[in-house]
Amino acid sequence: MTFVPKLKVKPRRTAHIQPCALELTAMLGCWASSGDLMSSAACKESAKKLHECMSKPQGPKGKPRVPTINYHLSRL
Repeated sequence: MTFVPKLKVKPRRTAHIQPCALELTAMLGCWASSGDLMSSAACKESAKKLHECMSKPQGPKGKPRVPTINYHLSRL
């Protein structure tokens, strides 16, 4: 094995997990097929499932998402 000074190796990228992709696809498909953009009738169930998925904790530690709007507003 050869040692090379000043050699930097980037860590492997992990696969990006998209936890609500199926729900979002169902919602967009429902909107495209029915034209119900307000989710008042035909797409109500899809909208409910997407909302439930987005409100679940998504992080690796199981912590709920915290809106970052206050952080960004404090930087102004």
